[in-house]
Amino acid sequence: MLKKFFITCSGVDINIIANCSNGEQNKYVGIGATVFFTAVMANIAGSYALFTVFDNLYAAIFFGLIWGMLIFNLDRFIVSTIKKQDSKWKEFLQASPRIVLAVIIAIVISKPLELKLFEKEINQVLLTEKNQMTLDNKTQIAQQFSPEIAKINTEINALKNEITQKETTTNALYETYIAEAEGRKGTKLLGKGPVYKEKRAKHDAALAELNQLKKDNAKKIKNKELAIASLLKNQKLIETKTQPIITNFDGLMARINALGKLPWLPSFFIFLLFLAIETSPIFAKLIAPKGEYDFKLEDKETAVKTWTKQQIDQRNQLLKADIAINKKVYDNMATEEEIYAYKQKIARDLMKLQADSFYKKQQKML
Repeated sequence: MLKKFFITCSGVDINIIANCSNGEQNKYVGIGATVFFTAVMANIAGSYALFTVFDNLYAAIFFGLIWGMLIFNLDRFIVSTIKKQDSKWKEFLQASPRIVLAVIIAIVISKPLELKLFEKEINQVLLTEKNQMTLDNKTQIAQQFSPEIAKINTEINALKNEITQKETTTNALYETYIAEAEGRKGTKLLGKGPVYKEKRAKHDAALAELNQLKKDNAKKIKNKELAIASLLKNQKLIETKTQPIITNFDGLMARINALGKLPWLPSFFIFLLFLAIETSPIFAKLIAPKGEYDFKLEDKETAVKTWTKQQIDQRNQLLKADIAINKKVYDNMATEEEIYAYKQKIARDLMKLQADSFYKKQQKML
């Protein structure tokens, strides 16, 4: 039962191979087994690749089975269409498109399995990329808010500088009236005279303005600080919203790109392994000498080809003979007086009818 299944997988003619020796049958059993297990590997690889896309086990298994069946059908077609010929060079030219297709299939099959085999290393590469993307994302978002925050900070510093300047002026007035009272400056008279009182009044007025300025600017600074806090909150909110996009950056394409950043040699050897598996049925047929099955298949195909040519030749000869006979018959009929007289009478009647019809049309027009 298993032998018959693998023979079917090899794409040979069941009726022909059944009449061949066991050795010949075993050769195609090996080819069919290679085709089958290649399809199994394609099924596994396709299921894993699709699982990374859909993140659903049942959908991945379903589409993986379809992918495996497609690869099985392609491999079976490739193997079954390679015919043994007398020239190895002609055989290779015949198989070259199939080899190219086999290389493409090997790449498609091996890549998902490479992703699974190097999953830990790929996750490390993706983690590094995600961290860098997170930093870049924060920098880009910050660049959207930094100008406004810097502008508000400048305004806050201006308000604080205004208070500082007013304090400096007020302190200077304080020093002036104290020096006047102590007789160190101004009139240099000790005591609190009229000049002292005038300077003290200026200081008190400046102190009141300073206190009012501090009160007003404190409110303005508080409002501006609240505006900065709101901007920082919005900045943090945007960072929180965009972070899941970075966190989920581990799809199929991202993993393939991450695989490309790993050392190429291990990945290359895995590709060579699948290439060898995929092309082994083709090279087995190319290397193997012409066997019993090939001769019987060639005999059957040439018999059908010969019979078809015979049928076509017979139809061509029949057509030529029929044309010659018809020509001879009509040539003989052309010399018969009875047929000539009959056709002459019909032509005369037709010309009369045409003349009558023309006459009637002319009458209507007049």
